[in-house]
Order: sequence, then C-alpha cells, then structure tokens
Amino acid sequence: MANEDELKGKLKEGVGKVTGDDSKELEGKAQGFFGKAKDAVENAVDDAAEKVNDVVDKFKDKDKDKK
Repeated sequence: MANEDELKGKLKEGVGKVTGDDSKELEGKAQGFFGKAKDAVENAVDDAAEKVNDVVDKFKDKDKDKK
C-alpha cells in the first residue's frame, strides 16, 4: 500500500511530466523513493519487534511451566 510520501511523489512526478518541469518530476521521483524506503524501514522494525515478542513469549511460557 502506498504511503503519503509515495502518493505525493507520484503526483509531483506527474505534474512535472505534464508541465515539462524536469526538476519537479525529479523531486517527485525522489519523494516517491523516500516513501518506499520509509515503508521498508517500518516493515523491518515491525518484523524485528514481532520476532523479539515471540522470543519473550517463549521465555514466559518456559517460566510458567517451571512453576
């Protein structure tokens, strides 16, 4: 799913193409790439947090079994 930066970037890129403004088109592409990178980082953080939570849950379960 596209985030706000990706959508704004696509819009700027389109405006740049239609108006012949190369700098606006390039700015839009850069903003779109930034949005994709931001999504990738957020996904990596979510994945890491999920793995950490799984490990913590396993330790909690082992601790409960000992009692």
